[in-house]
Amino acid sequence: MELSSVLDLLQWPAMAASVLAAWLVASNHQPRRNAGFWVFLASNVLWTAWGWHDGAWALIALQVALAALNIRGVAKTEQPLSPDGDTRPVARP
Repeated sequence: MELSSVLDLLQWPAMAASVLAAWLVASNHQPRRNAGFWVFLASNVLWTAWGWHDGAWALIALQVALAALNIRGVAKTEQPLSPDGDTRPVARP
């Protein structure tokens, strides 16, 4: 199988990763939400690779913007929990 054919197929795992990530981010369970942002970042990489191969420059620009939001999501979901185990972020002075 040629590299071009393999790159054409990247859109399918990218789509599956995007759907899985959206499902995880919608969870009430903080570790699942966190995992969702990481899966979204993986999908951003896959979509960017496919977009580069296909010349889809607007898609690449979108993935860069979404990756920035996903990095923000990772940072927000990895904040320490309050001492009583509450899932809301600890207030910082």
